[in-house]
Amino acid sequence: MKYFLLFVLLMNVVTFTAFGIDKLKAVKGKWRISESTLLLLALCFGSIGQLVGMKVFHHKTHKWYFWAAGIFFVVLHSVILYVLFTKSIL
Repeated sequence: MKYFLLFVLLMNVVTFTAFGIDKLKAVKGKWRISESTLLLLALCFGSIGQLVGMKVFHHKTHKWYFWAAGIFFVVLHSVILYVLFTKSIL
């Protein structure tokens, strides 16, 4: 169980960092991280890191589908974690 929680924490840190790096690259006009990669990181239990990264770095905030995906993924991940903890699957 603790390894899964460490994985979730790591994915959120990685996703948050990816949003920061992409914003820095956007400002400097360099090659960017693709939107699909950013969304995939959020899907892989990095949804809180995505939403916090969007807010902190003011990045992708005008893209409605990033907000919608972030909120959907947080709800989805909350349900998954609830089921895992209450059913003691891990």
